[in-house]
Amino acid sequence: MAKLKIGGTWAGVVEEVDLHAWTLAMLRDRVAERSNSPSHCINLICAGKILRDDAVPPQTLSQLGIKNNAKILATRASSPQQGLSLVAQEERCSRLARIRAAATAMAERHADGALPVEDFNIEVEDQSGQKVRLGSETDQRAVMMGLMLHAKGKKLIKQGNYKDALEVLSMGEESFSLCDSKVIELIDNVPILQIDMVWCYFMIRDIRWLADAGKRLEIARIGIERAHGKDSLRLRLLQGGRFPELALHLRLELLEGVVAYHTGQLEKSRKALASARAKFVQLQVSDEALSFVMSMGFVERDAKRALRMNNQDVGGAIDFLAEEKAKKLQKREEDIRRRNEIKEQKRYGMTPLKKAVDLERLKELVSIGFDKELAAEALRQNENDTQKALDDLTNPETNSALQVAIESRKRKRQKQVKDSEIEKVVQMGFERARVVAAFEAGGSVEQVLQRLTAQPEIEPTSATINTHSTAAPHGGASSSTLLPNNVNSDDLYAMNEVEDSKTQRDKEMEDELSADIAKADALADYDIEVNVEGEAITEYLALVESAGSCGETAPSQ
Repeated sequence: MAKLKIGGTWAGVVEEVDLHAWTLAMLRDRVAERSNSPSHCINLICAGKILRDDAVPPQTLSQLGIKNNAKILATRASSPQQGLSLVAQEERCSRLARIRAAATAMAERHADGALPVEDFNIEVEDQSGQKVRLGSETDQRAVMMGLMLHAKGKKLIKQGNYKDALEVLSMGEESFSLCDSKVIELIDNVPILQIDMVWCYFMIRDIRWLADAGKRLEIARIGIERAHGKDSLRLRLLQGGRFPELALHLRLELLEGVVAYHTGQLEKSRKALASARAKFVQLQVSDEALSFVMSMGFVERDAKRALRMNNQDVGGAIDFLAEEKAKKLQKREEDIRRRNEIKEQKRYGMTPLKKAVDLERLKELVSIGFDKELAAEALRQNENDTQKALDDLTNPETNSALQVAIESRKRKRQKQVKDSEIEKVVQMGFERARVVAAFEAGGSVEQVLQRLTAQPEIEPTSATINTHSTAAPHGGASSSTLLPNNVNSDDLYAMNEVEDSKTQRDKEMEDELSADIAKADALADYDIEVNVEGEAITEYLALVESAGSCGETAPSQ
């Protein structure tokens, strides 16, 4: 009696196998039972061959070339019975479409200098945290969209949702393809995206993607070498001698080894997997080093990350963590400053082409003695052209027109605030006519409420309550939308002006995407936990050795 080692969908040993009596169907049934899968959904691969039992009569395992202690890879194929319901499929497609639409809308808003709807700007940064502009406005938009979709794809990978991750990563790949190729060559995001896509192929365990996986890995290796330099020398220089890319290269070599194994290139597979295993050993963090770094006040995850990226050097890891902490603090301060700037820009309104007032040019005009609000209005009306704004400010006639425009804007703000306050009180159930009359009498909202409650109470009708209580779709601006207490007249005017200039937003999905990119940092692409990779390296090295010891060459599939 023999025993067979199974990996993949189910990992374990099938014992007491009579190789001269068992058929492939019997082995498949046993693996299916252990993995809680239907038998017809299990594919078995040995020595690089997909095992088939279509011979008549069925061949025994011995006749198929399977020997004692053979290592067999089990993969799960999808079946119609396992397919998603029609409703679930529609929901999935709808969500993927929303992700694409939200990423497109956000990239368009933030790449062209338009006044942002949100209280933040999306900007492209390099690994040192410096803001960069890549190519033309079209290139910048394509890169932004690609980065947002890549971030969402990585989030789905972490959640184990590999099929949806593949769809989103494909959208990201398409977005990057819209960018000038010379711009793309400067960054490593595209080759990393290729590796992430092949990782999804691997985790789904579908051999049909084998050819595509090989091409993507070739593109990834070329792209990484171009961006990082030969032997990562350029990256090492930028990172001060650190080794942030080791985990990424480990995953790349593992996947190259897997593809080589399944295409019958056993020696190439062995070499790639051996190199990946060496990196895996190099990335293992000792308990002593981890404890020492954690004793300095750092959490376990950050300490591990620092040690891995500094080649297990404790001093380097502590310096790295201190630098990262300082960068986070600086970024937090920068974000607060930028939010305040955006708030100020919204107060000035948009230019005729829907851009924000340029605060740097505004500072120039204020520094030579012009009133800030007046200078902002001049820049707004002249599309941030400093010379034209200066001409308007120094011309008595146009200067007077600017002042009139500012006063008109203030009156509009006041009216919007008053209308919103009226709607808030009407939503409480008071009759509109009484609310309007109470506001006409003057005073704050509190005084208006006191005035209304002091009058003889009139039971509001259900129609009065319901007519103005529906919020706009997706949280959009509406006369009945409740406002937070801290919203002032300038903010309200700015929010309404910006919102009115945009098409209907999918705020929920946009918030989801912005949260994904806000949590990432410059080294997030290299921060990979390699436990799964380690298990896969061991599994495939065993498969390669098994195929080699049998004197067989795995044929191309």
